[in-house]
Amino acid sequence: MIQLPFSKLSNVGTTIFSQMTQLANENQAINLSQGFPDFMPDTELLDHVEHFIRKGFNQYAPLGGMIGLKEEIARKIGNSHQADYHPDSEITITAGGTQAIFTAIAAFIKKGDEVIIFEPAYDCYEPTVELFGGIVKRFEMKAPDYEIDWNAVKGLVSEKTRMIILNNPNNPSGKILQEKDIQELIRIVKDTSILILSDEVYENIVFDGKQHLSVCKYPELKERSLLVASFGKLFHVTGWKVGYCAAPKNLTDEFKKVHQFNVFCVNTPIQLALAEYMKNEGHYNSLNGFFQEKRDFLRKGLAGTSFGLLDCEGTYFQAVTYDKISDKSDFEFARELTVTHKVASVPFSSFYNSKLSENVIRLCFAKKQETLEQAIENLSKLS
Repeated sequence: MIQLPFSKLSNVGTTIFSQMTQLANENQAINLSQGFPDFMPDTELLDHVEHFIRKGFNQYAPLGGMIGLKEEIARKIGNSHQADYHPDSEITITAGGTQAIFTAIAAFIKKGDEVIIFEPAYDCYEPTVELFGGIVKRFEMKAPDYEIDWNAVKGLVSEKTRMIILNNPNNPSGKILQEKDIQELIRIVKDTSILILSDEVYENIVFDGKQHLSVCKYPELKERSLLVASFGKLFHVTGWKVGYCAAPKNLTDEFKKVHQFNVFCVNTPIQLALAEYMKNEGHYNSLNGFFQEKRDFLRKGLAGTSFGLLDCEGTYFQAVTYDKISDKSDFEFARELTVTHKVASVPFSSFYNSKLSENVIRLCFAKKQETLEQAIENLSKLS
């Protein structure tokens, strides 16, 4: 075996999501760990895909994506956030949200650049920044409220700060940014060259009549932001790996330079199918209510147990505390929950560089009714 001279990501192993899914499979456990639905997408969307495949649209798409899909995205953003993006020059179709995030970081972060992230954080941000020589500066949001102290964030800013990465709604906490948060962010980046990478893949999954505040709604942020979204989350097709990045032309031009050598383009028939499907706005405007029913069902089922329910304002993840059940670390508890009680979750410590354990785990409720019913039955036995 050849001896490698070094590893660019020496501290990175298999993601916690893959670990917990594997453990769930090995123990025939209900998988509420990895964030994907266990139900079928709309047959209308599937029919569109089959139509375009059989019509012969099976070769390379243009570098930036099929124009019809980009026009539908621009229309959606305009209607939802009152923000204008030119379909051809300011929107890029990507192979999922993670690829868009990777490409954005690759395009703008060089050795020595500092990037501010908010933990608990989705696990692809930090390794990608470090891969390109960047330095991660972290602000830890903590249970139960996961609030941001913007004075502390301002203290992280230096002349080397190149980017701030947001995840709104936040995975795993389920919290959303409020107007006061946006205004504080505007004050911090004003008169700087700091870019914002805004991961908004759960933008259409916000509950209780609350409003998702996209960075693109605010001209002071839009001009410096790369907005990332995902069709996997929007239409229950995470395995299709299709997303997009919307950004001003000068940022998109740099983004595409990397994108063309990263994946070049995304599969053609699914882009065409998504474009056709998006013509009916009801397919995504009803998503909040669809997932709120599932959230409420899970919360009601766990209300009589010893689990503590934290606020869930968005995403399809419910954070729960277990300190009344066990004094084990969250990783140990999540493992025991999977092996013994047959429900897989994700420990919150995996979303912190410091491995902060506050006795919190994440449960995915993007599941069929019978899946949630069985999970609630199993979890109720711990009380």
